[in-house]
Amino acid sequence: MRRILLRSKSWRASLPTPFFPFLFALLLPCATAAQTPLRVAAAADLEPVLPPILAQFEQQTGVHVDATYQASAMLTTQIENGAPFDLFLSADMGFPQRLIDAHVADAPDSSTPVPYAYGTLVLWARKDSHLPPPSLALLSNPDLKRLAIANPDRAPYGRAAVAALTSLKLYDTLKPRIVTAENIAQAAQFVDSGNADAGLISLTSAFTPRLSSSGSYFVVPRDLYPPIEQGAVIVSKSTQRDAAHKFLEFLLSPAVQAQLAKSGLTPVR
Repeated sequence: MRRILLRSKSWRASLPTPFFPFLFALLLPCATAAQTPLRVAAAADLEPVLPPILAQFEQQTGVHVDATYQASAMLTTQIENGAPFDLFLSADMGFPQRLIDAHVADAPDSSTPVPYAYGTLVLWARKDSHLPPPSLALLSNPDLKRLAIANPDRAPYGRAAVAALTSLKLYDTLKPRIVTAENIAQAAQFVDSGNADAGLISLTSAFTPRLSSSGSYFVVPRDLYPPIEQGAVIVSKSTQRDAAHKFLEFLLSPAVQAQLAKSGLTPVR
């Protein structure tokens, strides 16, 4: 045993001093590349939808994806300010188009964002509410004291909610009773927690196990608000462009589009 140890020490001693730092430097880029995730800025309505899709993508490609969920406007501002995202999945086409126009992002073979789904606005309320079940009539009910919506300046679903209420000629009446959330996920939390009597939220939120069991929803007629077309762009400074392209192709594949439909989004394909 002693001879083996001596030989081992002798072998190490025979190597030049810079050998180990050189070997480490040679291997480090490979290890870093393997560990670098694809960073996705995702609209808040995607929080109940994306996790299983990201897991499937990683299983098929080996690419890990880290997703950050916030209001589309907030994510847009962060990308404009240099936040290190690779891909932006917005809840509309306007915010990603703003990034393209500012030369901060681009889309494959196009000067416009890549549409990947359409959102649906619903009116949701708890099953134990003192109010009647969700319907357009509920919005005119004088006992409706607090209505949750997402911030219309930051969230496309908030804009859709204001447009629907305006189409129904109820916005001015309901404006003092509106509880404004930072994003659509928070709007769902407000009404689920009882901080609002009802909420105009996304169908993706209404489809979550928690809200499906605790409440019910009414699909707001689509002719009451502009289409919620959701678009994607690749951040220009991304070092993961190939992975971003692969994920967009994966997101638009028939199997994943069908999965989006089961989660409350309308496929584009």
